[in-house]
Amino acid sequence: MKVLVVGSGGREHAIVQSLSSSPLCTRIYAARGNAGMKGAERIDIPETDVEGLASFAVREGIGLTVVGPELPLSLGIVNVFRERGLNIFGPTREAARIETSKEFAKELMARYGIPTASYRVAETLDEAWGTIKERGYPAVLKFDGLAAGKGVAIVRTTTEAEQFLETVFVRKTFGPGRIIIEEYLEGPEFSLMALVNGRKVYPLAVAQDHKRAYDGDVGPNTGGMGAYSPVPFIDSADIESAMETIMISTAAALAEMGCPFTGVLYGGLMKTATGIKVIEFNARFGDPETEVVLPRLKSDLLSVILDVLDGKDITLEWSDDIVLGVVLAAEGYPGGYERGTVITGIPNNDVFHMGTTIHDGKIVNSGGRVLIALGRGLTYHDAQNTAYKKAGCISGRLFYRRDIGYQAVNFEKQKSGG
Repeated sequence: MKVLVVGSGGREHAIVQSLSSSPLCTRIYAARGNAGMKGAERIDIPETDVEGLASFAVREGIGLTVVGPELPLSLGIVNVFRERGLNIFGPTREAARIETSKEFAKELMARYGIPTASYRVAETLDEAWGTIKERGYPAVLKFDGLAAGKGVAIVRTTTEAEQFLETVFVRKTFGPGRIIIEEYLEGPEFSLMALVNGRKVYPLAVAQDHKRAYDGDVGPNTGGMGAYSPVPFIDSADIESAMETIMISTAAALAEMGCPFTGVLYGGLMKTATGIKVIEFNARFGDPETEVVLPRLKSDLLSVILDVLDGKDITLEWSDDIVLGVVLAAEGYPGGYERGTVITGIPNNDVFHMGTTIHDGKIVNSGGRVLIALGRGLTYHDAQNTAYKKAGCISGRLFYRRDIGYQAVNFEKQKSGG
């Protein structure tokens, strides 16, 4: 079977690696891919050119397309492919609203009793200030649309609120739009992704990512500076509860609303004192969580996806290994950064490319998050050490957090009495 993966980041690199290892896969393409995808043939079609991608899939006889990023989903790539009778794994434009519109997601959760933070919508700057003054601090402010992981701010002071509101309403950094003002919740966060076809929902291994730019979880939000899987303080009872009250309920709600979901439903969840609640939904594989989850999957991902699309029940096998990933980002990210800087010393194994390309025969950065270096081990400490050894081999105008996985490492120490 010929397979097409849409996207060019670390998530797509991990998907390419998993799919290409299947005996069912005869050839794999990536649009547009990156410098690390040696097993895939890169094609020069932008992920936003959904008609061009569909024409390519027809012309080349592609048996399955897997969509990585959210933007082509929001543009209706699944709708276009289905209209042409093409096999594609991802939600329709209508179902993808669970990610592309935070207001839609909040309304769905309120209507179907899915646990989440209370909220209000603010259409204007004045409305936003009125709600913030009424509710007080801390507050969670979210841009109602796609913002590459940077459209959320937890504000604790008027100055912090001013900075975010100016970004949204004055500078319109993310484009025109409103914001959601949410109740502030407390507790450990974790990511639960599930393979979905209508009302059938199958969980993947849980992960935790680090969204803040700098050590100690400070600094601006990013697309994710690292992740690890599994999560030691999220047990089987937590996962069962999250599946029943959130993931399965959300899939059923979307089906009942006439926009059944197919693909990967991502739940960004929090374990609060009153139960597990939704922080956000995504309509695709998470990034950087995919980079640490898929390497633990022992099952044939291509066979699994085909079975899910066929409505068959599946069973997933997982490695006992702990996988931890450290993101190396361009200096200045998530603010302004330079593209085209040379990167050297990249290890051959257990490094996924997130934002790279080839220029004059050299690997250079093409994005803010450039690479993710993985470590594997039977303990979190070992996995963390291995990841940082790999990160230390890489040279370029890059920076990375030095504490990825600290919560798991500390939990491990406490549990062992260390």
